[in-house]
Amino acid sequence: MTRPVLVLSALLLIALPLSLLAGQVWIDPFGPPVRNAVPILMELRAPRAVLALLVGGGLGASGAAMQGYLRNPLADPGLFGVAPMAALGAVLSFYTGYAVQPYALPAFALVGGALAMALLALIAGRTAGLALFTLAGMMIASLAGALTSLAISLSPNPFALSEIVTWLMGALADRGWSDVAIAAPFTLAGLAILSRTGRGLDALTLGEEAARSLGVDPVRLQWLMVAGVGALVGAGVAVAGIIGFVGLIVPHLVRPFTDHRPSALLLPSALAGALLLLLADCLCRVVPLPGGELRLGIALSLGGAPFFLHLLLRLRRDVA
Repeated sequence: MTRPVLVLSALLLIALPLSLLAGQVWIDPFGPPVRNAVPILMELRAPRAVLALLVGGGLGASGAAMQGYLRNPLADPGLFGVAPMAALGAVLSFYTGYAVQPYALPAFALVGGALAMALLALIAGRTAGLALFTLAGMMIASLAGALTSLAISLSPNPFALSEIVTWLMGALADRGWSDVAIAAPFTLAGLAILSRTGRGLDALTLGEEAARSLGVDPVRLQWLMVAGVGALVGAGVAVAGIIGFVGLIVPHLVRPFTDHRPSALLLPSALAGALLLLLADCLCRVVPLPGGELRLGIALSLGGAPFFLHLLLRLRRDVA
């Protein structure tokens, strides 16, 4: 096990129990007993912390895999169109009123993510190169964004509009063990699938032709990427809404501590993504706001946008 994995695992073991104590009601294990402490811990904060680990780990691994597959340091899981299509599915559940039914919202989101995967496979085909594959993902993302805006503009009532806008901001508040049960199998399956892409991603650093000469099947690798990223991002969007910048930021933070091979970046990025989302969610819980707590998606966007600008400026200096 590499040093970054050990360090990140240790940090997670420290951060996870501490995250259960933080919130608008602080729980001091050495202080006076807090009323309803056990329900607060077990029914509110524990599932929320587990979801932060699952969603953050999935987004971090997806970002590392995509940057290796597209050989682009600015690649993000949303580029495939999976996240926007999953968000569109969830928005349609609010628009049609089915969101009030148990499990309807995550089901709609997962169906949207699966549809994006099917469209990618249909458009890119079996012989498509990376350029066509990327353009297909961008087209799907653009279409999903336009349809989401259309659904918002045609919202049947103010309540549905408010629910759509609030959900699109992304958050882990008011989530329970039922959401963990939805996200966990898809996240674990997606991580298992992406773990099988390591050899192919390493070979791609030499170019597509060199990768083929090394025995890498580009069609198989493409399907593994679509299935893995689709499962991870679809599960995350299904339970938490749109959480941006995790897949972009985390690989850049971890890469200097690895040997820069894409395969060596997958597990550390998953652990770092889990740690980042766990800490960000704790911050959202403790920051006092008049209307409630800060939305997780907004908090990460506020931090991610300057980081993205820093990457752009650094890339411009490297090119110059």
